[in-house]
Amino acid sequence: MAPTETEESIVATSGPPPHFVLVPLVAQGHIIPMVDLARLLAERGARASLVTTPVNAARLHGVADDALRAKLPLDIVGLPFPPADDGLPPGCENIDQVKDNGHFLPLYQAVYRLAGPLEAYLRALARPPSCIISDWCNSWTAGVASRLGIPRLLFHGPSCFYSLCDLNASTHGLHERASSSAEAEGHERYVVPGMPVRVEVTKATCLGFLDGPGFEAFREGALEAMRTADGAVVNTFLDLEEQFVACYEAALGKPVWTLGPFCLNKNRDAASMAPCGRKPSVDQSGVIEWLDAMDPGSVIFVSFGSLAQKLPKQLYEVGHGLEDSGKPFLWVVKDSEVASPEAQEWLQALEARTGGRGLVVRGWAPQLAILSHRAVGGFVTHCGWNSLLESIAHGVPVVTWPHFADQFLNERLAVDVLGIGVPVGAALPVMLFGDEAVLVTRGDVARAVSELMGAGEVAEERRRKAREYGERAHRAMEKGGSSYENLTLLIQSFRRSGGRVTDNNGLQKE
Repeated sequence: MAPTETEESIVATSGPPPHFVLVPLVAQGHIIPMVDLARLLAERGARASLVTTPVNAARLHGVADDALRAKLPLDIVGLPFPPADDGLPPGCENIDQVKDNGHFLPLYQAVYRLAGPLEAYLRALARPPSCIISDWCNSWTAGVASRLGIPRLLFHGPSCFYSLCDLNASTHGLHERASSSAEAEGHERYVVPGMPVRVEVTKATCLGFLDGPGFEAFREGALEAMRTADGAVVNTFLDLEEQFVACYEAALGKPVWTLGPFCLNKNRDAASMAPCGRKPSVDQSGVIEWLDAMDPGSVIFVSFGSLAQKLPKQLYEVGHGLEDSGKPFLWVVKDSEVASPEAQEWLQALEARTGGRGLVVRGWAPQLAILSHRAVGGFVTHCGWNSLLESIAHGVPVVTWPHFADQFLNERLAVDVLGIGVPVGAALPVMLFGDEAVLVTRGDVARAVSELMGAGEVAEERRRKAREYGERAHRAMEKGGSSYENLTLLIQSFRRSGGRVTDNNGLQKE
């Protein structure tokens, strides 16, 4: 919520540009926005170094090459990854490489041992960086920053609405009350305290990051690291979440810098960040050519992010629901979801029945190019913040199907606060590798898609609101917009302070 400052004042300021070291969690949904942030910083004259593990650094070779061609001060740093132990498979350095729910805890334990390599890297620099920007889940960076006397900003990937809910729930003991509830089905509703709007959650939907069994110490560490950070950076914009940003800033007692939507950076090359080994069954030009043949606003786009895996029973319900809706659809499925001969045969039959009306993309798909296409009129999403914000930024209303972590609260923001979403009816979280139970039926899918894509005043109002938020998002990222000017002031504050953190008015903190 920083005041504006002219671009010329940054250029005129003497001294070397500030150096930001960014440390994302080793998960694609966390790495991508941090790469976007690094690029935004570098394009505005700051130096940006994104620090990760060798496997993830290799995935980002396209980003490094793009920066080199553009002569941007952006580099990708691969730290030595601790040897595998505790049952973690060799070479497993990203959450999307995990093939068993039992491997998540060992991966987090290995990531926390990156503190030593990070400190060694920072000590070897010719001069200390101006600031570390680390993922909320990477609380191990707090000790490194403290020992080296480097300011540290928190980056939390979800919406400010979610972050405020989670912080208030933790502060007021809501997580503990819900966890100790004896109510068998977990449908008892709780009101999140301290919110500017009424927010109700259940035991199942109030869970957030690092909430699983065995992660208790990690969550406590993350909450403590949040309390000791010098501020927070969020991928959102004021015209979307102003009341929640203000309350989150007040609750934290430190600056909150809203700099998004990162995805609207005009120089962003999404293809350079496609995970290695994830290629679409048709190239981007083929997808766009198919969309070009469709009527404006007629296509429902369906994608559930990089992590959630649907087992065959649930996958079949999605496909039949899309077929039964009668709407044109573009559906992204993971190769792992249709690995069995039975699933492949079923999918081929679906494609044959819906030929011309439906397009199935296996593997990775160019999501931003799809969402920005005039033919796309709706998005069935898992409500991960990156995907939801990309949809908002392009003025596309959503069918919400949350799976875990922040996604149920992001759904509440989209449906109840912003008025741009239709819930599919998911009430229980699922593990990353799915659940044998069918939690959402084909009837649920068909109903929600038909409601979102249909006619009538309610549907038209939903579309109008989505378009309006999309226009606001673009204005926020343009010169003179709130996010553009907040980034200006963030860079200026670290240049002016010589690495000491300042508040949103540029004044040094004691």
